[in-house]
Formats: sequence, C-alpha cells, structure tokens
Amino acid sequence: MEPFITVSGIAAPFPAANVDTDVIMPKQFLKGIDRRGLDHGLFFDLRWHGDGTPNPDFVLNRSGWEDARFLVVGPNFGCGSSREHAVWGLKQVGIRALIGTSFAGIFYDNCQRNGVLLIQLDAREHRRVLEEVSQPDTALIEIDLPAQCIRLADGTAIAFTIDGLRKQALIDGLDAVGSTLRKTRLIQAFEEQHLRANPWLA
Repeated sequence: MEPFITVSGIAAPFPAANVDTDVIMPKQFLKGIDRRGLDHGLFFDLRWHGDGTPNPDFVLNRSGWEDARFLVVGPNFGCGSSREHAVWGLKQVGIRALIGTSFAGIFYDNCQRNGVLLIQLDAREHRRVLEEVSQPDTALIEIDLPAQCIRLADGTAIAFTIDGLRKQALIDGLDAVGSTLRKTRLIQAFEEQHLRANPWLA
C-alpha cells in the first residue's frame, strides 16, 4: 500500500447521509475476476447518464473537484453490504481519505486494510470543513496524519483522533498481513517457546 503521511489535494463535498456500498459501487461491477474498471463503476448511477455521458451535477464531474483526493461525506457513509470493491473503486480514482462524522463499521475496516484514511469529526468541525471545501477556490486542504491534523485553505487547523495501530499501519503503508509480518521474529520465538513447554503439540 502507498504510505499516508502528509497528503495535500482537493476535497470534494458529498454530504448525503446513509450512502451505502451499492451506491458507491453498484452490483454489476462485482462480476469481474480482478479489480479492473472499478474506477468507472464508482458512484456509477450518480456520475453517468444512461447514455454514458458524465452527469454535470455530480460533484466529481464539476470543475474544480474533478481531481479530488478527499471526500467530505455525510453520516453513516459506507453502510449496506460489505463489498470491498467500494474501497477499491475509491482508490482507483485517487481518493486517499474520507472526512465525515460516522462510518459503517465493516466499511471502516475495509478502508483501513486498503490504505484509505477515514477521519471522524464532531458535527461542528465537520460543518467547518464542509463549508470550506464547498467552493473550489478554497477546496485545497492538507491532511497531516503524523500530527493528526487537517489544514484548511485559510490556515485553520482541525485536529482528529485515530487509533494508534491504524495510524502507524497507514503511515507505514502496511495492511493487516504486512503489519503481522513485521512481528515474524516475535511470532517464531513464541512458537518455539510454546512447543518447548508443550512438546506433544509437535
């Protein structure tokens, strides 16, 4: 995974509540045997008209937000089924972080495992960020994960909290397997000690 340390980019406002994973990645894009094409499937019914042309009303198709690296989302984002394809699609279009007030639990875990940072803010701070990014000329922000801080275009710094293990894994660019493999020597030492104490297990 690509490490997440300090990342700057455009943040797009998408404050709809209860956006589920079928909206993020519709079911017809789950049929493939690999991850190709999920960038096209992301928010498919919102981004595209029936004839395949872009919907100019959708925020990621609008001038100033088309190259967004972050989304400022509404409450309970990622609810619904536990399809990891939703996160893969977000990554394929270049989304590095989501900023909201609450996220569905399985979706949160899927994002963590795939290197997408989720930031939970209280309602007041979320509203402040949303107001700032709702105009393209002030939508450029910086997320400093080591400092746990969002820096807005006007210089305002907004702190956020994150579990220490999740934070370190994102900074190091490690998924759950990579984080576990870092402890290979400790695991091997435990196995050896455990077998010495319980030789019948061998």
